[in-house]
Amino acid sequence: MYGLVNRAIQQMVTTHHGEDTWQRIKEPADLLDLDFFSTYQAYPDDVTHRLVAAATEELGLSGDQIMQAFGEYWITYTATEGYEQLLESTGETLPEFLDHLDNLHARAALAFPELQPPSFRCEHHADASMQLEYRSKRRGLAPMVTGLLHGLGKRFRTPLAVDQIASRDQGDATDLFQVRLASPTDPVLPEGGMRHE
Repeated sequence: MYGLVNRAIQQMVTTHHGEDTWQRIKEPADLLDLDFFSTYQAYPDDVTHRLVAAATEELGLSGDQIMQAFGEYWITYTATEGYEQLLESTGETLPEFLDHLDNLHARAALAFPELQPPSFRCEHHADASMQLEYRSKRRGLAPMVTGLLHGLGKRFRTPLAVDQIASRDQGDATDLFQVRLASPTDPVLPEGGMRHE
């Protein structure tokens, strides 16, 4: 993954838990000798996986919890790192944004030529709900998608609830999310769980 992702993980940890915690995470991740991540450099995926694994131990959270928190953080982080215009041009509403996620990644690939982007397909329903299909060459990132959706809900001031209703990690052909939208005046929607649990 590109350094931008690892830099975001670093900033999320240092912002919420402090620099000392970040240094303690770097040690078991075998990254003590690395002072910074270069935004446009591609790093082995294993670097990111080691960071997440070390963070689970240090913070006492599951990998899924960390990836979901990171997905939500990613929306704010990329906006502050110079990608606000790209986000703005992707859609003016949450449903429109989800429809154009693949276009966003295609434009991002101009700056990140080794990018291996995921693919999304959004199906809209009459009851203001959507099904979002997520496909990626990488495994284990579905919790990040849940976080991304919540982050986008905040960005667009659109209350929502997310249920993952199919999971590749549990034998399904694809990762599939049910997204239910509410108006800002509606009560907060309850969170659902995995179909397989």
